[in-house]
Amino acid sequence: MYPKYIKLILATLTLFYSIFQFSENNIGNGIVLIFLMIIFIFLYFKNEIILLAFLRLRKQDFDGTEKWLNKIKNPESALTKKQVGYYNYLRGIISSQTNLTIAEKFFKKAIAIGLSMNHDLAMAKLSLAGILIQKRRKREATTLLNEAKKIDKQKMLSDQIKMMQQQMKRI
Repeated sequence: MYPKYIKLILATLTLFYSIFQFSENNIGNGIVLIFLMIIFIFLYFKNEIILLAFLRLRKQDFDGTEKWLNKIKNPESALTKKQVGYYNYLRGIISSQTNLTIAEKFFKKAIAIGLSMNHDLAMAKLSLAGILIQKRRKREATTLLNEAKKIDKQKMLSDQIKMMQQQMKRI
């Protein structure tokens, strides 16, 4: 993993070298270098380690996800603000399998920092509400469920929200 500033420096150097290639009438090399610069800029905004961790999570491989996340040594300095939110979100999902107290802490951090996609934010609030329901903190869980319902505009999580509300009625 390259630090975020190195990625910007590499993108700038690649841009200057592609301009040089265009001036030398090497159009093909210049175009390829432009694409390489776009990859560096993409990886600045979307960290490669977090992308690989999401792929592992998609396959339900929690150990592999944790292995990829452990490669990020200092997330606050190595990642952008939104990437730190997703880092905490992934840590919360992994921790929810074993320790709910740690998972609650990670989900709260992810919500406080913010996530770039609304359905991810709604899912984080829904997961945190589920943890709070298990800890018998009904009032906090209710507010989180209502916030998740407001954020979920495509109604992707409506079934899960209804299930959580039914579980709260049993408490």
